[in-house]
Amino acid sequence: MAAFVVSGVGVTSGMALADPLPSWNDTDAKARIISFVEAVTDPASEEYVTPADRIATFDNDGTLWAEQPVYFQLIFAVDQVAKLAEQDPSILTTDALHAAAAGDYKALAATGKEGLLEVLAASHSEVSLYQFKQDVAAWLEEARHPKTGLRYDQMTYQPMVELLRYLRDEGFATYIVSGGGIQFMRVFAEDAYGIPPQQVIGSSITSTYEVVDGVPLIMKGADLFFNDDKAGKPVGISHHIGKQPILAGGNSDGDFEMLEFTTAGEGARLGLYVHHTDAEREWAYDREGHIGVLNRGLDEGPERGWLIVDMAQDWSRIFTATPAE
Repeated sequence: MAAFVVSGVGVTSGMALADPLPSWNDTDAKARIISFVEAVTDPASEEYVTPADRIATFDNDGTLWAEQPVYFQLIFAVDQVAKLAEQDPSILTTDALHAAAAGDYKALAATGKEGLLEVLAASHSEVSLYQFKQDVAAWLEEARHPKTGLRYDQMTYQPMVELLRYLRDEGFATYIVSGGGIQFMRVFAEDAYGIPPQQVIGSSITSTYEVVDGVPLIMKGADLFFNDDKAGKPVGISHHIGKQPILAGGNSDGDFEMLEFTTAGEGARLGLYVHHTDAEREWAYDREGHIGVLNRGLDEGPERGWLIVDMAQDWSRIFTATPAE
């Protein structure tokens, strides 16, 4: 992956940092995060948590990297259908697939959930896991975001990359818990965030073990196996981690149950919402829209003691890389 991403997470464990969160402005949000981390890592503190129980979970889309104009995984799926159609036009058997091949997101949206599932099936299934990962890696290398001109894995949020690094430096284990595809995210998570594949939890489709021409392979199917969204997130945490986190971060109501589950435990807990308020440097959205809707979190989060991070006010920098002028 690109060197700039590696440099964002490549700080040697144990190095002293004058400011552990340099891309965060000196606001209450930064102070609360540092205060929490110091409290749970200080053996003399009444809120001390042993390293084995320092678990932090984060949503991906809209929390660790951008999610506009649509989820990046959907953009991959559309691009992949177009690529497959060039090789074999006969695969375009539905309106949704025709729309995807043409890059017409408006027409694709008109086909509804069924159409989106057709596109995801065509681009994600009936292929070996090895080949799928190769396809995702190649797409990340070649594709560029329509607004910023950046690679999609350059559109990680630098303040959140710093937070992940800071937590690990202080003995936390950091996990992704996202509605995105588990195998899709595992391709880039370690280079982008310093999170290894085994600490990525996401939605998944069925898969099978097959031996093809003497080669053992995991083959991706087409049916949904697990939806790691909303109430599915605590279930995924329970299945994969087996412990209740003490810190959880998200950006939409799809993350509400994860924050609720995390902060309901005993002892020091922190729930964190990234609020998209910066229309100039990123996008401003919350209560309405087709993606990243945040209503319940804004209404109930403050009274539950959750931290609402205001991107415009709390972050001095947005993306890991600098968008093209």
